[in-house]
Amino acid sequence: MGRIVSLWLPNWPITRLKLTTPENAWPAEPVAVVETIGQRRQVVAVDDRGWAAGIRPQQKATDARAVLPTLALIPADHAADARALARLARWAGRYSPAVAPCPPDGLWIDITGCAHLWGGEEGLVDDLAGRLRRRGLPGRIAVAGSFGAAWALAHHGRAERPIHILPDGEERAALSPLPVAALRLDEDAVQALRRIGLTKVGDLLAAPRPGLARRFGARPLLRLDQALGRAEETVGFRRPPTPWFARLAFPEPVGTPEDLQRAIAVVTAELCARLEARMMGAAQFAADFHRVDGRRQTAAIRTALPVRDAARVARLLAERLDRVDPGFGVEVVTLRADRVAPLDGRQTGLSKLEDEGAAIGDLAGFVDIVGNRIGFDRIWRPAAVESHLPERCVAAAPPLAPAEVTAWPEGWVRPLRLLRRPEPIEAIAQVPDDPPSTFRWAGATHKVRRADGPERIAYEWWRRTKPEDRSEPEMIRDYYRVEDEAGRRFWVYRAGLYRTGESARWFLHGVFD
Repeated sequence: MGRIVSLWLPNWPITRLKLTTPENAWPAEPVAVVETIGQRRQVVAVDDRGWAAGIRPQQKATDARAVLPTLALIPADHAADARALARLARWAGRYSPAVAPCPPDGLWIDITGCAHLWGGEEGLVDDLAGRLRRRGLPGRIAVAGSFGAAWALAHHGRAERPIHILPDGEERAALSPLPVAALRLDEDAVQALRRIGLTKVGDLLAAPRPGLARRFGARPLLRLDQALGRAEETVGFRRPPTPWFARLAFPEPVGTPEDLQRAIAVVTAELCARLEARMMGAAQFAADFHRVDGRRQTAAIRTALPVRDAARVARLLAERLDRVDPGFGVEVVTLRADRVAPLDGRQTGLSKLEDEGAAIGDLAGFVDIVGNRIGFDRIWRPAAVESHLPERCVAAAPPLAPAEVTAWPEGWVRPLRLLRRPEPIEAIAQVPDDPPSTFRWAGATHKVRRADGPERIAYEWWRRTKPEDRSEPEMIRDYYRVEDEAGRRFWVYRAGLYRTGESARWFLHGVFD
């Protein structure tokens, strides 16, 4: 489950007007923002002075003037409110790349994986609240594991607590005492639930679900499940526009593979020229084919290293065109570059594979071709890791990643084939601390002719906590290199120290042949 911030800006129209109106131009009398709905002119928002006089949102403007004759009425400008909220969302990008407006007066911020940059969730929301306060933006902030729970706490949590941080798993207890309006239901649904005595979220939790669904439809139960984290909810987070984008529109729809390939060549040349002008390269390209029926087909490629060679990128994309269905025609082709990074110098093209036996001069190009065909996760090289444990001293690294300085200690002798996990064997040793004289593995008995060892390896106490069910002596391994009568060599070990009255536990971890 992720972590979501809901920021609520109460009285947003008034706040926005105050921030955009010069101080000397602000009315001296109380202010209310009003809008006309049908034949009724009603209050949308009111400042603190009007609120203290008894003016409330959704009140008729004539009634508000009757209560406070000096009340200044300002027409609502929802478009300006939305633009200001969008600017605030862009500003909040300092906390997370995933920020979206929550109309009409709030923001969503997905801080999953971002809180540690601020010293934790408390540090993040404290910084957010402080910056808003200094800018004159009163707000309420809630953090929870779901959009619904965060919104409910921000809008309906205790008024004396402007900041709520709800740990995962506590949604049910936190939401139960809140009113049903905290589930983001429309006013008609809230009133219908109240008429039968369901005033709080806890009442909905206790009520039979089939009866609620038959009487009120699926909406209340869906909102309840979303708030509890039992149902998914989609929010369209805005992404900043990328300059690494090229577009080609056709006067008439095209659909032949040759036309699509030529279109790819055009947009690739344009985008790669822009990358070269900025001394940049990209390691991921996605071509979108927008069909006349409104559907979109995508062809995407990756490269092992950032590139900007147009011919190379176009050739890789052309290999993916067999997965593109043009339908009744494609009218627009777009190309987007991702994972953009600085790239000095001019790159050479991919070596052509013309005849059998042709050499591949560009290893990166070869990796790109194979990776896009079978998947980059299937191409890797072994890299040494600083660890004494055999199963941890090797890790998979990207094929063209720079070599690390880490190396195995000199003198290590390791089997060519290391089993994924050690397999238990039945072994007999003449003396407890001696290597086995005979062992049985995979249904075959092996009589040991030669042996070398032991090499003692203990668990790495500095990397992880020792398992509670195993003591430190039990995690010691004594490894032996043994050779049977047929000349096959194995790597076996005895787990733990010898104890009187207990049988030794032997395992086979690798094969040298």
